[in-house]
Amino acid sequence: MPTVLFERDDHRVVVFNDLVRGDDGVQANQFLVQHGNQSALVDPGGALLYTPLTLALSRYLQPKDLTYILASHQDPDIIGAVDRWLMYTGATVVCSKLWGRFVPHSVPHYQKNAGVDRYLLLDDDGGLVPMGGTDLLALPAHFLHSVGNFSFYDPTSRILLSGDVGSSLVPSGAPYEPVENFGPHSKTMLGFHRRYMASRRVARLWVAMVRELDPEWIVPQHGLPMRGAAIGDFLSWLENLDCGTDLLGPADYRIPRRSAA
Repeated sequence: MPTVLFERDDHRVVVFNDLVRGDDGVQANQFLVQHGNQSALVDPGGALLYTPLTLALSRYLQPKDLTYILASHQDPDIIGAVDRWLMYTGATVVCSKLWGRFVPHSVPHYQKNAGVDRYLLLDDDGGLVPMGGTDLLALPAHFLHSVGNFSFYDPTSRILLSGDVGSSLVPSGAPYEPVENFGPHSKTMLGFHRRYMASRRVARLWVAMVRELDPEWIVPQHGLPMRGAAIGDFLSWLENLDCGTDLLGPADYRIPRRSAA
């Protein structure tokens, strides 16, 4: 079932967290932000999710009426079904300029109405996505984990859709509830962040930016959202975490050898 994270007046933020079944693929969350008659679907996923997500969306709007598809980066679980969204909606795809020539590789060359005019490509410093009276902020999150990566901040709800940053690996079927006690939860995040975040230096830059925003929620693409005291604890944890290139050395770059007979 969808979870409404925020609803006030004509503004709503919804998460779809349970559309990937069992071992079909990595658990992933998809997000809908609505403001009046403007809407943004964030990280809608690939072919595995297209049909169940369109059905779930129909509770809130007709998918053909979507204004934007926001892609934090280029992975299949982010934007793999872009061809269908371009075909069946009039939405503009928002993503990094770095990936603006790669995402169309998922679109058949014969598909009509799928050209460059359907994309809003972001420079590395991000920008504003207008939503008819408010703006979503595209925030630089490069190398966390993609080279062209963005988090999206909704100032009306003060929800930070953080992409892979803050992701947790929780058991299938776990209730989608905000984490407020970060200590035990950090165990579900450690391995993922050590592998997928590029370095502590980059993580610290992102943390400093997020502290300026003072979000009320941090809501990642995988796993559970964080709220309250867990946000400050998570940011402190992340800025002090050795990860990515911090952990690598000569032993990680050795020529493979045949084992002894």
